[in-house]
Amino acid sequence: MIKVSHLTKKYGATVALDNVSFSVGKGQIAGFLGPNGAGKTTAMNIITGYLSSTSGTVTIDGFDILEQPTEAKKRIGYLPEVPPLYPDMTVDEYLGFIYELKKAAQNREGHFNEICELTGISSVRRRLIRNLSKGYRQRVGIAQTLVGNPPVLILDEPTVGLDPKQIIEVRSLIRKLGEKHTVIFSSHILSEVQAVCDRIIVLNNGKLVADSTADSLSDRLTDGHSLLIRAIGASKEIQSLLSSIKTVKRSTLLSEHDGTAEFSVSLSASESARRDIFFAFASRKIPIVEMKQREYSLEDIFMSLVDKK
Repeated sequence: MIKVSHLTKKYGATVALDNVSFSVGKGQIAGFLGPNGAGKTTAMNIITGYLSSTSGTVTIDGFDILEQPTEAKKRIGYLPEVPPLYPDMTVDEYLGFIYELKKAAQNREGHFNEICELTGISSVRRRLIRNLSKGYRQRVGIAQTLVGNPPVLILDEPTVGLDPKQIIEVRSLIRKLGEKHTVIFSSHILSEVQAVCDRIIVLNNGKLVADSTADSLSDRLTDGHSLLIRAIGASKEIQSLLSSIKTVKRSTLLSEHDGTAEFSVSLSASESARRDIFFAFASRKIPIVEMKQREYSLEDIFMSLVDKK
């Protein structure tokens, strides 16, 4: 549905995007991550046709965003970080304005009823936008992306400035939108991306550094050979014991509390690694309370990717 090929954007000597390529299939929800200045908003603006690229192409449902802009843009609903709302219009007037702007062909009243019910704004349709809460204004911004029923939705920081309850509501809405639309959305709330997205696309310094699921990125980070071990005993003694085991590459103390120490342990690829640890601890009569595969959070994954030089 969305295909980005060798996208580069330069501002003089500054390279905002550097040969970025990825695709998002029909019905997928892709999270766009990266530190400030990574190129996320630039990429979104190029995908939606608001900016031109220095080189590379973007196609939406097979239509090139520069060569066939009218057909491509018909298939896109875009929510910038600051929703493009007119505060002196009512919600209905604003949606009507967008309907005319997009030259939508759907039955107007039935289409608006469906959109407003989906986004939860039916009760405020006749109110001035200036009098709505931040959460409702954000919902109206999402509603305007749905006018004309475009198959692709691009949402730039859709939950910025919302309270926790509103964030949960918008997160649920995005999951629902993903049932019928292809969605790309950026967020600085990593747990939100992990909860909602099928795919995670990470940019750093204008380059694509990851494009996969959170689980796959976690596996790549650990190589499948990282354990959490919690044992009863002094941390120095346990650290010394772990260092003596040939199949243990590295161990790091994570916490020590009430006579129990927890370590992150990196192993060699040997199949005997866990067994070596078990028998080594048993020989020293150090009880292992817990030993399990370490699961990295999206925060861990994100920092490991963007901290690379």
